[in-house]
Amino acid sequence: MTPVVALAFLAGALGALGLALLASTVPRAGGGPRGHGSDLRLMRLLRLLAAAGARLRTPLAAAPTDLEGRLAAAGRPGGLDARELMAAKTAAGLAGGGLGLALSSGAPGRLGILVLLGAPVAGFLAPDLWLARLAAGRARRVRRELPLLLDLLRVQTQAGASLPAALGELGERAAGPLAAEWAAVAREAALGVPLGRALRAMESRLPLPEIRTLVAALERSRRHGVPLGDTLAAQAREARFALARRVREEAARAGPKIQLVVALLLVPSVLLLVAAALAAALLRHGNTALPI
Repeated sequence: MTPVVALAFLAGALGALGLALLASTVPRAGGGPRGHGSDLRLMRLLRLLAAAGARLRTPLAAAPTDLEGRLAAAGRPGGLDARELMAAKTAAGLAGGGLGLALSSGAPGRLGILVLLGAPVAGFLAPDLWLARLAAGRARRVRRELPLLLDLLRVQTQAGASLPAALGELGERAAGPLAAEWAAVAREAALGVPLGRALRAMESRLPLPEIRTLVAALERSRRHGVPLGDTLAAQAREARFALARRVREEAARAGPKIQLVVALLLVPSVLLLVAAALAAALLRHGNTALPI
């Protein structure tokens, strides 16, 4: 392994990692869901991997006990269940192993061993990381939608509509994951499911503190006869305060994150490129290689 190759490889790896982290830190303009088209392509790829993994004769890894909950929190992308996701993870791990085997021969020195060992692990864990990203994006959308939808729900109930009817009306007219969950609660209530059970099922699919607080407040209002309009108005105020506080906290954390990425990844990658150029110049002039 020559010093030039090693330094150039490390510089490229650090630069790519730094740019990826910066892209994930900077918020998308407009406030919409980031990378929606890429998520659809990844979802199709995950379905293909699940189909490929199901046809493999290799034994599938046992699904973690919390996998169904994580799938529900992410909105159950592509309609996948836990077994299908484990099949996709198995196929992705095998594909990563094949890719690592192909790339390890071109990697300099001992980095080839790291690529060979790390590629299947990265392939197996990649669906989990994507699932966590989907769940985080869904939670952000729910928090943004919650104050306005609570105000609309209060208006509906104060106009005389029952809680299931108001949830169904808003679920049909509004867009977003929270409106879809409210529509699901209304459908379950129309089929005879007790409203409390339907709300608790929604809470399991949206494991957020704001949703737990809302469900608990609706249960107290229904049991003790507290006016629903006052309860919903209080919940809307608390949701707005919580959303504003979370936005301020995320903005305060974004600056140090960007500084760390620049200082620890991007600046060293540039310095490594300079060192690689100096090493190449010294080697061309017949000097000894720089120690790594």
